[in-house]
Amino acid sequence: MLSLSCKAAIKAVVFLGSKLSSGERMSLKEVAVFIGENEHTVGKLLQRLVKEGLICSVKGPGGGFHLTPKQADMRVIRIVRAIDGEDVFQQCGLGLSQCSDSHPCPFHDGFKPIREEFRQLCEAHRVRDLYEGVNDGLTHLVG
Repeated sequence: MLSLSCKAAIKAVVFLGSKLSSGERMSLKEVAVFIGENEHTVGKLLQRLVKEGLICSVKGPGGGFHLTPKQADMRVIRIVRAIDGEDVFQQCGLGLSQCSDSHPCPFHDGFKPIREEFRQLCEAHRVRDLYEGVNDGLTHLVG
């Protein structure tokens, strides 16, 4: 459902959120290494997230990427919309371009409620909700 880029963006934002209480700013390389993604790809994603106002960037010595408390309270759906757009919640479970209620794919009726439930999950959860579990050792980002 989500693109690989969107998954990487969510992991990056959650990772940055996990550093909020310490006030650390993370370099592009540190983010890429931690989430296990290509540095070039992560650079593009972080740039886009900064442009959308979803994360902050400070240049120079002591600089890096970080979240503000307000950004930590944003809903995960904002990241999804910034990277994949709203269409991700309309796409076919098999990736067909011509799938609809009147012309369904074999997964259509079963996938439609899952897709809507996932949208609700993204709307309900804040970035803070995700990184608090990481900080508490209850959830993890690498695997």
